[in-house]
Amino acid sequence: MEISQPKVSIIIPTYNEELFLVNCVDSILKNKYPKQQLEIILIDGLSTDKTTEIAKEIIEENKEVSIQLISNPKKTFPCAVNLGVKDSTGDFIMILGAHAVYDEMYIPLCVENSLKYDADNVGGILNTIGLNQSLTGKLITNVLSSPFGVGNSVFRTGTDKVTEVDTVFGGFYKRSVFDKIGYFNENLRSSSDMDFNVRLKKTGGKIILDPLIIATYYTRSDFGKFMKNNWRNGFWAIYPLRFVDYLPVSIRHLIPLFFICGVIGGSVLSLFSNVFLFLFLGVLSLYVLLSFYFSIPFVKKGFANIIFMPFLFLFLHLTYGCGSLLAIINVVFFKVLNIIKR
Repeated sequence: MEISQPKVSIIIPTYNEELFLVNCVDSILKNKYPKQQLEIILIDGLSTDKTTEIAKEIIEENKEVSIQLISNPKKTFPCAVNLGVKDSTGDFIMILGAHAVYDEMYIPLCVENSLKYDADNVGGILNTIGLNQSLTGKLITNVLSSPFGVGNSVFRTGTDKVTEVDTVFGGFYKRSVFDKIGYFNENLRSSSDMDFNVRLKKTGGKIILDPLIIATYYTRSDFGKFMKNNWRNGFWAIYPLRFVDYLPVSIRHLIPLFFICGVIGGSVLSLFSNVFLFLFLGVLSLYVLLSFYFSIPFVKKGFANIIFMPFLFLFLHLTYGCGSLLAIINVVFFKVLNIIKR
């Protein structure tokens, strides 16, 4: 590609990424895009491991590329993005995760799709693999790649054509988007990216996903961390309502909440009526059947999937739903408290 290509500023928030940062940056530098037109901004949230030392080594070893390291004392993702955007000089702003590596055509195809479709945000497919090849790691990877696990999240489940979507992994934004709708909401620790894309769509913005744009994400292989992450994601799907007057997520993010409410409500009502008991058992039976049905495609990767994936689906939906339910309680509490204070 020629140097006439637009300049791309790549923002990579980091926190304790010593195991991943080198491979992440290497994959970016191997992209078939003029290095003179790249600007890499590492935003570190006060890492306690060797991330900052590794970042400095990367900068020293790649002086032909503009790479800088900025400290993020507030530590959160939205603060990191905002620091990077304000410091950037590119025509496009690309937000990437340090936990991933990127195909050599990732940047060129993002640029191409943005220009071709006049897209405000562009992304691609996210392939997930476990940090290790343990059974738990493989099961978590499969669950996070299944539509029964993550809904119609196209960047996870895949598609065979360029598609307009509601969100993508990371993000490749026109600089003008930030001038138009502002920066990431720093009150939203874990859902600021979804909120930003909701605001973008509300203003008529276009988000495009191209399946030829590919990233590989290293997901958690530890069951406890998997559960904790699900709970946090569920909580932050709802908790933003404390700060904004709209829901910054799509309907698919609410399904686990409906599920947990149904389980609680069905259990209580079943105590008073056999009709509710049979309805409740019927719904639970349907859930079990669906969990096995969506596990079947993964049998080719190992028979253990048909045995254990249904349990992981259940744990995923329950922890996510419980997080959302707790968030509702918190939001209502603070809303009532504010009314009382008035």
